[in-house]
Amino acid sequence: MQQNDNLRKRLDIAAYILSVVVLLLVGLMRRVKIDVGIDFSFLPPVHATFNVVVAICLIAALYFIKQNNIQAHKNAIFGAMLFSALFLLSYVAYHFTTEETKYCFQGTSRTIYFIILISHIVLAGISLPFILLTFSRGISFTVEKHRRMARWVWPIWFYVAISGPISYLMLRPCYG
Repeated sequence: MQQNDNLRKRLDIAAYILSVVVLLLVGLMRRVKIDVGIDFSFLPPVHATFNVVVAICLIAALYFIKQNNIQAHKNAIFGAMLFSALFLLSYVAYHFTTEETKYCFQGTSRTIYFIILISHIVLAGISLPFILLTFSRGISFTVEKHRRMARWVWPIWFYVAISGPISYLMLRPCYG
């Protein structure tokens, strides 16, 4: 396939806009609560499940690219993007409508929980535009730039995808 710079430029602009919108929404979630008359308390395990599926898709994508199976790699990345988007939608819906659950344990587990949670949140926020830009370079066949970015974006995205469910499992006993 031939490199498509026009597509890449349009996707890059969309990546920047989407990143800013998502980061603003996430920043507002703790300050703004909306009563929609629906109990979204069932969503945390859904978020965790979406993240596990993202991690599986990322492992599959890595496997397929190492096998030089570009189409299967692309499909796995589309899956990771889809489940990341579903995660984000459900996460935002939950946090705009539901009070935050506080971690209910003390001691070492609390320290471990906050290390995992804070690293998860920070890396998720920082990596979002880079995930989208790496995707943009792949979909527009800007292969060398895609490879260079993917080498360091993939492990961060994978960490975010697995640290989310770990955080959930640690917080799970604290839900009301």
